[in-house]
Amino acid sequence: MFSNRDLLKLIIPLIIEQILAVTVGLADGVMVARVGEAAISGVSIVDSINTLLIGLFSAVATGGAVVASQYLGQKDAKKASKAGEQLIASNLALSTIIMIIALLGRNFILNALFGDVEPDVMKNARIYFYYTAMSYPFLGVYNACAALFRSMGNSGISMIISVMANVLNIIGNSILIFILKMGVAGAAIPTLVSRIFSAVVIFILLFNKTIPIHIDKMFEYRPDIKMIKRILEIGIPNGMENSVFQIGKILVQGIIAELGTSAITANSIASNIGGFGVLPGSAMGLALITVIGTCVGAGDYDGVKHYTKKLMRITHICMAGINAAIILLIPAILKIYDVSETTSEIASTLMLYHAILSTIIWPPAFTLPNALRAANDVKFTMWISIISMWTWRIGFSYFLVNALHMGVLGVWIAMTIDWLFRAIAFIYRFRKEKYRTISV
Repeated sequence: MFSNRDLLKLIIPLIIEQILAVTVGLADGVMVARVGEAAISGVSIVDSINTLLIGLFSAVATGGAVVASQYLGQKDAKKASKAGEQLIASNLALSTIIMIIALLGRNFILNALFGDVEPDVMKNARIYFYYTAMSYPFLGVYNACAALFRSMGNSGISMIISVMANVLNIIGNSILIFILKMGVAGAAIPTLVSRIFSAVVIFILLFNKTIPIHIDKMFEYRPDIKMIKRILEIGIPNGMENSVFQIGKILVQGIIAELGTSAITANSIASNIGGFGVLPGSAMGLALITVIGTCVGAGDYDGVKHYTKKLMRITHICMAGINAAIILLIPAILKIYDVSETTSEIASTLMLYHAILSTIIWPPAFTLPNALRAANDVKFTMWISIISMWTWRIGFSYFLVNALHMGVLGVWIAMTIDWLFRAIAFIYRFRKEKYRTISV
C-alpha cells in the first residue's frame, strides 16, 4: 500500500519536525541558562507538568488520527473528514478545560509537587507555568490538525509550519531574554505566540476542499456522539497511559528535586540532549499511526506486519547514528550550557548512559506500541505502560536513590529498566499478531 517514496515523503518531514522541536527546546534551555541555574530548574519542573497536561489532548489527537486513517484505508473520505471535525472540536474543548484548571490551580499544583525546591526555582516555575498554560487550547487545535494531515500522508505541512513557528520562537527568545532582560517570561511568551501562530495557520489550511480530510461546516458544528466515542475508544486508553506515564515522571522529578539544583539542572540538560537521541523513534511512531491505521482500515494485516518490521529497522539504524554523534559531542555540548563543574560531570554521565541504552531498548518500548495502537490494540499497551511505570520506574527510582544512594543516575537506571520491560512485552504482543482478531 505504501511505496518507499510514499514512506520517505511521510517520514522525512516528521524527522525534521522532531529535530526542530528538540532543537528549539535545546535553544530555550541554553538561552534560559544565561539567566541562571534556578531559571533552568524552574522551566524543567514546569515542563514535566506541561508534558502531562499536553499529553491528554495529544492522546485524543492520536485517537482521531487512527480513526481517520482507518476511514481513508476504507476509501471513505467523507467519514474521515467528519472524524476530523469532531476531533478538532473535542480537542479544543478538552485543552480549554485543562488551561482553566492549570491557570486557577498553578500555585497549588507547584507547591504540592515541588514545595521543597528553592524559592528562586519556585518563582521562575510560577512565571513559566502561567504563560505556557495559556497556550494549551492553541496547541490542542494544532495537534489535532497536524494529526489529520499526517493521516493523509502529508506531514510536510506541519513541518513547514513548525519551521516558521520555531524561527518566531527563537527570535522572540533572543529579544525578550537578551535585550529586554525578561528572564523566564522571555522564554515563555514567544512559546505562547508561536503556538497561536501554528494553530491559526494549520486550521485555515484544513478548509481546502481538494484534500481528502477537510473542514466543511466547522462553524455549524454539531457533536456526533458515535464518532466522538470511536475516537475516545482509542484516545482515552492512550490518554490514561500518557497521564500515568507523565504522573510517574513528575513523581520521579520530585525525587530529583530533593537532590539539589545541580541534579535538577543536569537532569534537564541530559533530557534535552536525550530528546535528540530518540527523535527518529518519535517520528517513526507518528508515521506508524498513519501507515498501520490505513492498512488496518483496508484489512491488509500482512501489510501491518511488513511495514512495522520495516520501519522499526530504520528506527534502530537512525538512532544508532544520532546517538553515536551525541557521545562524541558531549564535551562541546557542556561548554555551550556553561554550568558548574559538578553539574557538567553529572550531565555527562547521564548523556552517555542514555545514548547507549536508548539505541537498543527505546524503539521497541515506545515506537512499536504505536503500531499496536493503530491496530486498535490500545488496552494492552495501556496496562503494560501503567504496570511498568509504577513498578519499575517509580519503585526502583525510590529504591536506588534512597536505599542505595545512587543519586540522579539511579533514576535513569530505573528508567531503562522500565524501557526493557515494555520492550519485551510489546515485542511479544506484536509477534502473537493479536491485531488480526481485534475488530475495527
